[in-house]
Amino acid sequence: MKKYAMPSKSFLTALGLLLMLSCGEADRSEAASLPYYREATFTPHWFTADSDSLADFHQISPFRLVDQLGDTVTEAMLADKIYVANFFFTACPGICPKMTNNMTVLQDAFREVPDVKLLSHSVTPNYDSVAVLRNYAESNGVDAGTWHLLTGDRDQIYRLGRQDYFAEEDLGLEREQDDFLHTENFVLVDRDRHIRGIYNGLSLASVDQLTRDIRTLLAER
Repeated sequence: MKKYAMPSKSFLTALGLLLMLSCGEADRSEAASLPYYREATFTPHWFTADSDSLADFHQISPFRLVDQLGDTVTEAMLADKIYVANFFFTACPGICPKMTNNMTVLQDAFREVPDVKLLSHSVTPNYDSVAVLRNYAESNGVDAGTWHLLTGDRDQIYRLGRQDYFAEEDLGLEREQDDFLHTENFVLVDRDRHIRGIYNGLSLASVDQLTRDIRTLLAER
């Protein structure tokens, strides 16, 4: 009877690594969609777009705000749109100019895509009137067809930021309604007002990932 040599230990190790890498590639290709998020820990939940679990899953609440043109913006106007939300104020000398620059990157990438919108909520709405927002928009090349700078009721904006978008990510910290809302995060919202991602709005690498994720959502339908 012919005898066969047993594979060497190094060969078996190499084979195991190859199989692990192959499985990893398969997992990534199967996860060619984005998770869903429902609370401030941003624990990912994976569903198909037609899953029954989405029927009562967290959504951004209805809202009614005003943009830099004085036009009313509501969640109904964004029906079947993908959008990115952030929070800023025009007098901010620190992180806001960099966030605005990075929002401009998104604007330039999706200016010709009507299904993608950008929403920047003022956290100092008493100061950031329509006129102030209009001047800021003109100074920063904001295209009103894609990007809405929003002002309105302060309580509504702060509720949206903290309870709907979980924008601050201050886990374990109790925040009062009067506490100032200030965050560098960009939040990605899908066509059904579900949160699908959170990104560092100061990081161009993170914004590049956001750009890719928007394209993933566009391909969902």
